Amino acid sequence: MRIFKRVLLGGLVLALCVVVGFRLAAGLRESQALNAMVPEAGRLIETTMGRIYVEEAGPRDGPVLLFAHGTAAWSGLWRPTLTEMGERGWRAMAFDMPPFGFSDHAPDGDYRRLVQAQRILALIEALETRPVLVAHSVGAGPGVEAVMLSPEAFAGLVVVDGAIGLNGHESGGSMPFILRCRVLREAAVALTMTNPLLTGHFLRGLIHVKEAATPDIVTILTRPFAREGTTRAYAQWLPSLLVPPVGARSTRPEAYRALEVPTVYIWGTEDTVTPLSQGQELTALTPGAQLITLPGIGHIPQIEDRAAFSLALSRALGLIAPDVAK
Repeated sequence: MRIFKRVLLGGLVLALCVVVGFRLAAGLRESQALNAMVPEAGRLIETTMGRIYVEEAGPRDGPVLLFAHGTAAWSGLWRPTLTEMGERGWRAMAFDMPPFGFSDHAPDGDYRRLVQAQRILALIEALETRPVLVAHSVGAGPGVEAVMLSPEAFAGLVVVDGAIGLNGHESGGSMPFILRCRVLREAAVALTMTNPLLTGHFLRGLIHVKEAATPDIVTILTRPFAREGTTRAYAQWLPSLLVPPVGARSTRPEAYRALEVPTVYIWGTEDTVTPLSQGQELTALTPGAQLITLPGIGHIPQIEDRAAFSLALSRALGLIAPDVAK
C-alpha cells in the first residue's frame, strides 16, 4: 500500500511538472508583438471593435466573398481558395476571428458568440461591403449569428460543416470545474491547443482524409503561436467553445425558419465532428436552403479535397448569386 501511494504521488508530481513545463514553454515561445509579425500577405483593418486581420485576392470591384475560419485556424488556411475565387472575378476576403490569427485580442477577453457576431458586423461596416459570408466550423456560429442580427448586411450565406450547436440553449451547461481556474485553464491550453507538437495530431483527428494534414498545413496553423499572449487569449476564448451560447439566436430552430438570406450548406459526408445529420437538420429548417454533400470528405473540406470543395462552393454561389457567379 505504501509503495502504491508513493507511485501515485510520483505520477501526480510528474504530471504536474509536465503541465507546468508546457505552460512555461508557451510563455517563452510567445515572444513576438503583433505589429512585428503581421503577415505581409494581408493587412489590419480598423473597426469599432479593434483591428481585424484580412487577406484577400481578386479584383477590388468584384462581388465580395468573406471567409470565416474554424477553431485555432486563421485566414492563411483559406489562401488557395481565395486565389481561385479571385481568379473567377470575386473579391475573396478571409479574416481572422479573435483570438486566433493576427487580429487584435479582445481587451476584456469576451469572445461570446454574440460579441463575435458583432465583430463580423463591425468588419463589414469598415469594409463598406455587402458580402456573401462563407463560414466554416466554429466560425459558422458567430457567422450565422451576424446574419440573423443584420440580414440586410449580407448578400448570402454558405455554411461549411458548421459547428452551430442547434438547441444548445436548452441544455445549458457550465465550464468543467477544473477549468474554471484561469491558471489551470491556461495550462490545459498550453498542453493542447497552443502546443505545436500536437497540432498535426489534432488536425488528423478532425479530418477524414488524413494525408491532408501535410507539414505545410501544420506550419500554417502554428504560425501565430509565437505571438504574445496567445495561450492566455485562447484560454479566455475556451468557455465559448465548451459552454452553449444561451442568449444566441443561432441555436434556435425558429430563427432558421425566419431566415430570409439565401443560404446553402456544404457538408462532408464523413464528418465526425459535426455529423451530416446536423447539416440536414439545418437545411430542413431554413426556407429555400439547399445542402451540397461532399462524399468521402470530413470536417475540413477545403484542405481535404480542394477541387471538390471549389466545385461545391461554385455551385453554392451559383444558387445564391446566379447573376455574378462564374
